[in-house]
Amino acid sequence: MKRRVDRLLSSGAITGFTARVEPSALGWTTEAYVELFCRGKTSPAEIGLAVARLPEVISACTITGEADALLHIRAKDVRHVEQVIERVAAEAFVVRTKSAIVLSRLIDDTPHAANAAPRAD
Repeated sequence: MKRRVDRLLSSGAITGFTARVEPSALGWTTEAYVELFCRGKTSPAEIGLAVARLPEVISACTITGEADALLHIRAKDVRHVEQVIERVAAEAFVVRTKSAIVLSRLIDDTPHAANAAPRAD
C-alpha cells in the first residue's frame, strides 16, 4: 500500500493530505445554511477565497436562482452562527444574506454518518 501511495504522490495524482475534524468534537452542533447575494460581477473565486478563511464554513457552492452562493456553516450555538454571518456580511462584495438554521437532519450522508451505528428499523 505504501509503495502505491508513494507512486501516486510522485506522479502528482495525490497532491496532499488533509485531516477531517468531526464538528461535534469541537462542540459545533448547530448548523445553518446561508445564501449570499453579491454585488455586480463578483467571481466565484473571490467568494471562495473569502469564505475559505472561516473554519465554520464547511462547504460553499455557487447556485442557481436569486442567490449567488450557498454556505453550510457549523457552529457551537445560534450566537456563534450569528457571528459567522456577521463576518461573511462584512465582506465588501456581500449585499445581503439569508439564512436558515437546521432543526434536525432527516437524511445524513456525510462521511462520519457512515461510521455511526445502523438504524433500528
